[in-house]
Amino acid sequence: MKLSVLSLFVLTIVAFSTANTSRSSRNRIVGGSTAEEGLAPYQVSIQYKSEGFFGSHFCGGAIIDAEWILTAAHCVAFLQPHGIMIETGTQDLMKPGAHYDVKRICTHCGYDQQLLHNDIALLHLNNTIVMDKRTQIIPLPVQPMEDGDDVLLTGWGALTSAGGGGPPKLQKINLKYVQLERCKELWNNDPRLHAGSICTFTQTGEGVCYGDSGGPLISNGHLVGIVSWAKTCALGFPDAHTSPYFYLDWIRQTMRGEKCSCDA
Repeated sequence: MKLSVLSLFVLTIVAFSTANTSRSSRNRIVGGSTAEEGLAPYQVSIQYKSEGFFGSHFCGGAIIDAEWILTAAHCVAFLQPHGIMIETGTQDLMKPGAHYDVKRICTHCGYDQQLLHNDIALLHLNNTIVMDKRTQIIPLPVQPMEDGDDVLLTGWGALTSAGGGGPPKLQKINLKYVQLERCKELWNNDPRLHAGSICTFTQTGEGVCYGDSGGPLISNGHLVGIVSWAKTCALGFPDAHTSPYFYLDWIRQTMRGEKCSCDA
C-alpha cells in the first residue's frame, strides 16, 4: 500500500511539474501510438498562463459544451482561473491552436485530495469555443459501461515513469473497461476506488502516465472517463478514472448555475 500511495502522490505532483518542460520535450501515453489527425477534436490541453510557464501543458480535458471543459479536480483545485488557459484545435503542441481564458473553476465540493474521491471539475470559459472539424463537443454518457467495453484514451502524457524526451503529438491507446468490483479485487480493495470510479486495463506496459491527468476516455462515441490516478506508470495494475456518468447530475447542475455550487 505504501508504494501505491507514493506512486499516486508522484503522479499527481508531476502533472503540475511538467510546466517546467518545453513544448519540444513532451512525452506520450505508455504503450500508445501517435493519434491520426482529427481523431480527438474534443481533446484540449490545459496550460499555465503565468510568466515563465506560458503555454506549458500540464493536464488534459474534454469539450462538453461550447463554454465548458470537463477535467480532473486534482489538476485545477488549487489554481486560479486567471493562471490557466485552454488550447483547442490541435493535436501537435508545436502547432498552437485556439486559446481560451477561464472564467470559473468549479471543483466538486466533495473532492478529497488524499483519496482523490470526486476527482472532477468543470472549467467555465470566458468566450464561446469556435467549432470546426478540429474542435468538437464530445457527448456525455447515456448509460453505464459493461465489463470489457473498448475505451479510447488520448493525451500528451509521459512514455515512462522516468520521463525523458518524446514527440509533442497527441498519443492514443485502446484499453478495456474493467468492472469496478473486479478492479477492487485487483487493487486489493484500495480505498481510493469508490462508486464514482471506473477502471481500465489491458496489460503491463500500457496505460496512463504523467500529464495524462484530466484527459478523456471515450467509448461508443461518449465521454466515459476522466483520467484520475494510476500506479506509476503502466506497471500491471488497472488505471483509475472518474466516471462522468456517475456525476451527470452534478455536471448539469453546475453548468446551469451562475456560480459554482461550492461558492458562498
